[in-house]
Amino acid sequence: MTATDLITIDPDILGGTPVFKGTRVPVRSLFDYLESNYTLDEFLECFPTVNREMALRVLERSESALLTA
Repeated sequence: MTATDLITIDPDILGGTPVFKGTRVPVRSLFDYLESNYTLDEFLECFPTVNREMALRVLERSESALLTA
């Protein structure tokens, strides 16, 4: 799964804010929830249009990007 399979950046969707593909849920929301000590399950419960695989892949890609920088 590539980044374009996970994230959409479109000026017509939330002004170009990166969102989970096929949703209007900003990717930033996932990080905000986790930083606020919510669990991944709680995030997914609040944003049912995001599936677990998408969220996990975004986290994995973020980890890889940070560790290879």
